[in-house]
Amino acid sequence: MPDLLLELRSEEIPARMQRKAAGDLKKLVTDALVEAGLTYEGAREYWTPRRLTLDIRGLTARSADVREEKKGPRTDANEKAIEGFLRGAGLSDISEAQVVSDPKKGDFYVAIINKPGRAAEEIIADVMPGIIRTFPWPKSMRSGAASMPKGSRYAGIEGKGSESLRWVRPLQSIVCLFGPEHDETQVIAFEIDGIVAGNVTYGHRFHAPDAITVRRFNDYVASLEKAKVILDAERRKDIILHDAKDLAFANGLDLVEDEGLLEEVSGLVEWPQVLIGTFEEDYLQIPAEIIRLTIKTNQKCFVTRPQGAEEGLSNRFILVSNIQASDGGKEIVHGNGKVVRARLSDAKHFWTRDQGDLPDLETLTDSAKKFDLDLNKPLDQRMAKLDALNVTFHAKIGTQGERVTRIRELAKQLAPVIGADAALVDRAVVLAKADLRTEAVGEFPELQGLMGRKYALLQGENESVASAIEDHYKPQGPSDSVPSDKVAITVALADKLDTLAGFWAIDEKPTGSKDPFALRRAALGVVRIILERSVRLPLLTVVEDADLLSFFHDRLKVYLRDLGARYDLIEAVLTPDSDDLLMVARRVEALNAFITGEDGKNLLAGTKRATQLLAAEEKKGTVVADGVADELLKLDAEKALHAAIKTASSDAAKAVAAEDFRSAMQALSTLRAPVDTFFNDVLVNDEDAAIRANRLALLKAIREATGTVADFSKITG
Repeated sequence: MPDLLLELRSEEIPARMQRKAAGDLKKLVTDALVEAGLTYEGAREYWTPRRLTLDIRGLTARSADVREEKKGPRTDANEKAIEGFLRGAGLSDISEAQVVSDPKKGDFYVAIINKPGRAAEEIIADVMPGIIRTFPWPKSMRSGAASMPKGSRYAGIEGKGSESLRWVRPLQSIVCLFGPEHDETQVIAFEIDGIVAGNVTYGHRFHAPDAITVRRFNDYVASLEKAKVILDAERRKDIILHDAKDLAFANGLDLVEDEGLLEEVSGLVEWPQVLIGTFEEDYLQIPAEIIRLTIKTNQKCFVTRPQGAEEGLSNRFILVSNIQASDGGKEIVHGNGKVVRARLSDAKHFWTRDQGDLPDLETLTDSAKKFDLDLNKPLDQRMAKLDALNVTFHAKIGTQGERVTRIRELAKQLAPVIGADAALVDRAVVLAKADLRTEAVGEFPELQGLMGRKYALLQGENESVASAIEDHYKPQGPSDSVPSDKVAITVALADKLDTLAGFWAIDEKPTGSKDPFALRRAALGVVRIILERSVRLPLLTVVEDADLLSFFHDRLKVYLRDLGARYDLIEAVLTPDSDDLLMVARRVEALNAFITGEDGKNLLAGTKRATQLLAAEEKKGTVVADGVADELLKLDAEKALHAAIKTASSDAAKAVAAEDFRSAMQALSTLRAPVDTFFNDVLVNDEDAAIRANRLALLKAIREATGTVADFSKITG
């Protein structure tokens, strides 16, 4: 079966777009071919900075013939209905249709439409231009003569009404080859913006500028490699990582690995050459995080540390070039070193300035009083400045200063609940956002919190305060850790709860896949902190919004299900007013463990029959007594059940009060035998209305007793 090779070669594609673009190309092409009636054995996408490539193996040479029956109107239908049927079926006369009889519906017309299959070459040539023209780049640009402004001497050179191609960067050539694995292949010719698909590509921009004639995928890969292009991005990543580690090791260092940077750098080079540069040791006085981000952001280089060290950096950095230089890379290293040193000089300036006084301290006294700040301390000055400038957090929610005031009040409520030192919590809150006005965070926003911690320690703050400043943003994702210090836990909860309450108040809630303010992440952060740090916090005492509580419930369900909890057990435990999420989680955990054992099966079987019968009678409007009257209990079985319910209810209530949910369930599971006996010996729907209502009240008592643990009617099985 034949194979298809497609290459779209352009100017440099931004590294962040390459992987997704290659995946999009694979999906768009394979979907279009399958929709047109072709099948294939396998497909794989590739990408470099200058090309997207698709290798499809085992493509059918031709689509199958299709026989389709199109049902039409009855034979006695009016003329317009018949004309519409003929148009839809592509028939010129009704005599071309068949008549089919149906015993119930009578005679009606059927058109037999035979669609002959098409050659794969024809299908490929047909679908490719549309895929390329409508390719879903996040950003694209026009190029070529058709992109010229109206009135330009070059405009319209490609003919009236032509529209230039929008592509991420100017498209330069297209390779499209189709054919068997060993015989000759053929070019599938189609044209886009004057670019005609062919069998010619080009290798490395500098090392191999000559044209390369391609026949099929295997020789295409080999030819590119000879022309200093490694097509497989994963292989480029592997080369970069191993060469960087080896080069660092040879210099007595360890590479500080960075998967995101590795992905980006592999998208910047087609022929990776790994080199090592240096900068002055004086710059190592700057925090390692600033050095790493300075070198990563500005030069896309990796940093190193002394071999075996877990912290700190060395003054050597690893760079990846796209050129195999004749001087061994000396000039490249020299040029990169100059830029790195200049950027580190700026970073050192930021670091030093952030530890000094602001020039306008006299304007900050009112803000300092408001937040009990000490203007002799640099970080306090930055918080005062943040407030004095009225820096906006959100137009409808207010300034950062107003937000800190709210968080301060909320944290005051939370501190005793969590058992945190109130004074330290207050100090941490008023300094938590101060580093937003530091020059280091202004340059590298991802360092907010971390720089606040460093500056706090430099001015002698308590370790718990410094930790809270850094950790109050956590967790920032499912793999991020949650704060452990009680002061940090308090500030983190107050920060996230204020964010959520604020956006709920202005009706800015997540909708569908849109969540521009990361509110789902904030709510999941609250859930994780509460559960992982065993925080007993009745949420309605701090958020006072049932709609927001429901949002927390949604995040809790997601979190518990990810941990392996059954959906029906979560639903059985969670009620609309459940605001103690820790207790919900513990109930689900206990129920999950209990329900699979013999006692659990007894509890489920013993209560389900009772509650389902009761629900059915309530739905019909049958009268249920408010309570069980002893004098109406006529049979031994109902008397025994009543006694068992009282004992089980009492034992279960004591266990629930002690938060021992497993014991509560075990107490309730003793109802199985008396419930079974009751249903064997007693007719619930007695002719006497009072007795019937009393017996239904017995069933209601079972539901109320088990309801202290869970709603067993929601449990499947």
